[in-house]
Amino acid sequence: MAKGRIEINEDNCKGCTLCTIACPHGVIVMSTERPNARGYYPAMFSDAEGKCTGCALCAVACPDVCITVYRQVPARTQPVEAAV
Repeated sequence: MAKGRIEINEDNCKGCTLCTIACPHGVIVMSTERPNARGYYPAMFSDAEGKCTGCALCAVACPDVCITVYRQVPARTQPVEAAV
């Protein structure tokens, strides 16, 4: 299974929560402690368990293009052909 991670540009995030709704694994949460420079509480990536697959649904949902997705797909192994 692919593993992923995201980076959120917190300075541009307006806290609309669309990414939290779009994330099928629930690894995006809204900050409740520190607002950004524009006064919004931004989204934050919180994936201690490594659930993110890099599906990019959060990035597609973000109206302000604040999310960059990184996805690592495991290398496929070629089947070994048996000599006859």
